[in-house]
Amino acid sequence: MTPRPGFYGYRRAGGQVGTRNHVLVVPTVICASVVAERVAAAAPPLAVALPHLAGCGQLGPDMRITHDTLAAYCGHPNVGAVVVVALGCEQVIAQSLAEAARREGKPAEIVAIQAEGGTIRTTEKAGAIAQAFSGLLAAQEREWCDISDLVLSLKCGGSDYTSGLASNPALGRVTDRLVDLGGSAVLGEIAEIMGAEHLLAARAATAATGTQLIQVITRVETEARSLGLDIRGTQPSPGNIRGGLTTIEEKSLGATHKGGERAALEDVVGYAARIRRKGLTVMDTPGLDVESVTGMVGGGAQLVVFTTGLGTPTGNPVAPVIKITGNARTARQMADNTDLDVSGIMSDTETLDAAADRLFDLVLAVASGQETSAERLGHREFAIHRRNPTI
Repeated sequence: MTPRPGFYGYRRAGGQVGTRNHVLVVPTVICASVVAERVAAAAPPLAVALPHLAGCGQLGPDMRITHDTLAAYCGHPNVGAVVVVALGCEQVIAQSLAEAARREGKPAEIVAIQAEGGTIRTTEKAGAIAQAFSGLLAAQEREWCDISDLVLSLKCGGSDYTSGLASNPALGRVTDRLVDLGGSAVLGEIAEIMGAEHLLAARAATAATGTQLIQVITRVETEARSLGLDIRGTQPSPGNIRGGLTTIEEKSLGATHKGGERAALEDVVGYAARIRRKGLTVMDTPGLDVESVTGMVGGGAQLVVFTTGLGTPTGNPVAPVIKITGNARTARQMADNTDLDVSGIMSDTETLDAAADRLFDLVLAVASGQETSAERLGHREFAIHRRNPTI
């Protein structure tokens, strides 16, 4: 009997399973971001900072998204401990971020710049805490975990004609296999589902879920129309046009391949909201690469597979990001940023199933600790989606 596939991960006291073991240094507000980066630099290699541009002067819905996204990262499976760096007069509540970590069984401490008396004192105190947390996490060993514990983020960016023909279908077969084995996958980028939404809705586990997907698509299209933009029948990205794509519908038909062919659509959730169900979930994220990945990782994805035709260096602070391309030229030109070349599908020197098998094996290897190109190069891009003006 063939053993079930799995990976070596970190089991958390609260029941989570991580593929990485970070000390997360979280600034509550942009004003604390520089200090947070200096604190993380004091405790390598486990400590990572989460610098961002928000946390104050935001309207209600935007403030909630900022707070909920930061809290989601504090409770993320790939995070083993948290240091919250506050300023002291911002809208984001530091205590609630620390509590989000503690609810998952992670140690968390708060250091406030105004209370400590400035940048230097705060950096010294928080740096010592981060070093102590790093020592605790360094002693933790990986354990064998079943593949059903894995939540995979599905992302494409810098797409070209090879994305819909090679890399996205290969990832889709991995998605189907993962879901068949009891795992979870999340697909974002609502604007890049537009034109193919009926295909996903037809696979919805319930009529209500299919309706919810259509409602989200309709909202995004309505918002675009309110700005005088009709994005159906057009292609807004110059890079996609250069890559041979003509319309958003063509792009969407290729992009939805990442969600597989048979995995049922089990849920539709808001930005950075917890992925609650096994199987395929759609998250309401924008198409912008960094904001989209930030949201899906916030939902609990411990690993990202990012397909690209033109190439991109994008990473994430807490989750490893695997880059896969079906374009042989991109694989050569951007070899430093590429983890898997499946261009053999295009040249008919490799079958789609063989490429999917290689990607599946790479997913498990990265989940077990193998570094991705983005990790080696220090790409830790992070951006919280914003919908309203700052006041």
